[in-house]
Amino acid sequence: MQRGSDRLSRHHDDDMKHQLKELLRSGHPTRTDEWYDPEPVADDDPELASGPVPSNAFEALRLELGRHLARTPFPAHRGDLLRVLRERHAPDPLRERVEALPGDHTYRSVQEVARALQRH
Repeated sequence: MQRGSDRLSRHHDDDMKHQLKELLRSGHPTRTDEWYDPEPVADDDPELASGPVPSNAFEALRLELGRHLARTPFPAHRGDLLRVLRERHAPDPLRERVEALPGDHTYRSVQEVARALQRH
């Protein structure tokens, strides 16, 4: 069956995908010429280096918590959250805010922790 302007058959396409699969999954550039690669983020532009710029304070807090509590098993208590934040070298202001949370409450998600921090 003709597939438009393709010069290769479907079987040849599948073989090429199989050959390139590991190279594409490696995370390294696949081009041999460096000038094809995108430029790295500038060191003096921290907002771009850290990812998308959140639109409000709650979003910023939730993203920051999500970065440090990414694979934390929930439900969790304040002590569990503080332990993970210490292990993952979270910034001191974030740890201090989590320390101010009530110790007897169980949090089911990062969203719930962010809401509780917003209330305090």
